[in-house]
Amino acid sequence: MIAASFRDCKAWKSEGLPLSTSSNEACKIYDAILTQYVTWRNDENLGGIEGCMAAVRAADPNFVMGHVISTGLELVGTGSSVLRDERLASAVRRTVELAQSQDITPREKLHTKAIELFSKGSLSKACDVWEEILVDHPTDMLALKFAHDGFFYLGYQTQMRDSVARVLPHWKPHMPLYSYLKGLYSFGLLETHFYDQAEKVAKEGLALTPEDGWSVHSVAHVHEMKAEVDKGLKFMESTEKDWEVCDMLACHNYWHWALYHIEKGEYEAALKIFDEQVSRRCLKSGAMLDTVDACSLLYRLEMEGVNVKDRYREMLQVTQPHTEDHTLLFNDLHFLMVSLGCKETATTQLLLESLRELAKDPGENVQFQLAERVGLPMCQALLEYDQGNYSQTVELLKPIRYCFSEIGGSDAQRDVFNQLLIHAAVKSGDKRHQKFARCLLLERDAVRPNSPLTDRLIQRAHALHI
Repeated sequence: MIAASFRDCKAWKSEGLPLSTSSNEACKIYDAILTQYVTWRNDENLGGIEGCMAAVRAADPNFVMGHVISTGLELVGTGSSVLRDERLASAVRRTVELAQSQDITPREKLHTKAIELFSKGSLSKACDVWEEILVDHPTDMLALKFAHDGFFYLGYQTQMRDSVARVLPHWKPHMPLYSYLKGLYSFGLLETHFYDQAEKVAKEGLALTPEDGWSVHSVAHVHEMKAEVDKGLKFMESTEKDWEVCDMLACHNYWHWALYHIEKGEYEAALKIFDEQVSRRCLKSGAMLDTVDACSLLYRLEMEGVNVKDRYREMLQVTQPHTEDHTLLFNDLHFLMVSLGCKETATTQLLLESLRELAKDPGENVQFQLAERVGLPMCQALLEYDQGNYSQTVELLKPIRYCFSEIGGSDAQRDVFNQLLIHAAVKSGDKRHQKFARCLLLERDAVRPNSPLTDRLIQRAHALHI
């Protein structure tokens, strides 16, 4: 039996979010999955999210929302694609069939529709449906969190903020998971550059729930974007015991910690975090968030002149099986960093050619639609940089640099591509590119004053182009 604190049929109904099942156990397990998703934490006492997914199906095999949350989480995790994973494609079909064959609520029908759209890569339409649910049901945390993740993958920063702002007044402090809204809202605020407000809201969340890893992560972002390196290091260290229990987010928070060290030029300290935390957790979980973070750390260190070849080889075992998934361009770009770092030409070619093929006939898949204009030029730029064709890298990235946000992720995560453009422009033999590099560095210095990384790059540019 699952803990009594989770909501049963009656509790969900009294909150205006009735679930179409007569099984109290199924309702409680649904709540347990939702709680673990929002708190970024697999609860071993419950058997973790995976254990609960099996348990909810056992409790009521025909419970539509049990299928919606289980299949939805697999899709949102972006670790497998319905194009290449027949089991996942079949799970989506089963969810839709169940919804059509039963008398369920309009809200549950919309949830099913959103999952089906998301599975086809129609992310913005899926988000529209989740937003439609929230108009009538502002306390539907699943719709809110799925929309939040969808907007994140689309690079829709303003929507990520406003989606939470619209529902916040409807929530009351006694409601389950209330404090976690603070972290969600804070993240939207910081991605739209309201840094002080973002920090304030995140700290309100942490005052209520110190182990809220997403609020911690939001504060980490604020210090990153403002180049408050020492503040960031101190904050991560002083809160580590609270957030390391969030096993699904801890790796990402360690990634932020390592970024501060790279910013300061403390490469050994960054490598230590990579080896002891990021790499270890990534190899164990195989989760996409952990994977792209590991790829990104190595690439940033390599651009700084650190030798990470052996570590790339270790990462290849995680990224290579996903070469043809193409769930997100953001993921593809990070897998490419590893195949290039390992000189795995066949893997690199397979990734690029299979993506080009999908871009020819994108259908409603927003990632494939974006591939031709933004994704493939970014991929090609990584390839050119790897081959020492720096001027070509600049020519590919310069026209689309204000489109980087469209591949999704956060400002901090995408900064690796801003750095790539700067490094390529600095190294280019073309005098115009060298001038452009100086412009980019002045621009960076204005947005992020007192950044040691920017200062180093300015010095490098001067040394090369005196």
